[in-house]
Amino acid sequence: MEEPADILRCERVELRRWRMSDLDALERTIHESLDHLVPWMPWASDPPDRQQLADFLARNQEQWRTGEAYAYAITSDGAMTGSCGLYRRIGAGGLDIGYWLHPRWTGRGLATMAATALVRQGFRLADIDRIEIHHDAANPASGGVARRLGFVEVGRVPVPTGPTAPGEVGIDVVCRMTAHRWRATTAARNRRAG
Repeated sequence: MEEPADILRCERVELRRWRMSDLDALERTIHESLDHLVPWMPWASDPPDRQQLADFLARNQEQWRTGEAYAYAITSDGAMTGSCGLYRRIGAGGLDIGYWLHPRWTGRGLATMAATALVRQGFRLADIDRIEIHHDAANPASGGVARRLGFVEVGRVPVPTGPTAPGEVGIDVVCRMTAHRWRATTAARNRRAG
């Protein structure tokens, strides 16, 4: 099975495949980000302990091997700033992406840069014809990343179990980028830049 690159770059961010040696930095980044993450990440209300984080890193290695998911640490200027990944959760031919940032690093375009790197890489993988970003309707920051990249909203779906985190309203906004649209958008950007 084809795998993505271990390191992806876009402007001021470098995405690096998670390693077991990242345990201390991941634990610190999550701990410092909890207030920021609790409204949007169901797992943040009951933060993972050190063993659960070690299990997460080990699971990432297995998911990478099976092609189920490709998770990365987001870094900028040598600092760990968050996490992101490509996930095979939306059916054949598709990937969805997820991301979160330490609050000290928000508002600088880093989530958009990380998502750009993921989309570029995702469309380099065989048989991928669409990439989606799913976010709760109450989360304008995630919606902003999708809009800035040119994703198109294709639906709003009530979450059957209702909200899963305190800041959510339980409406899943589905934004999509097709491979054809991404190539056309990239070509137009390149013409404007060149």
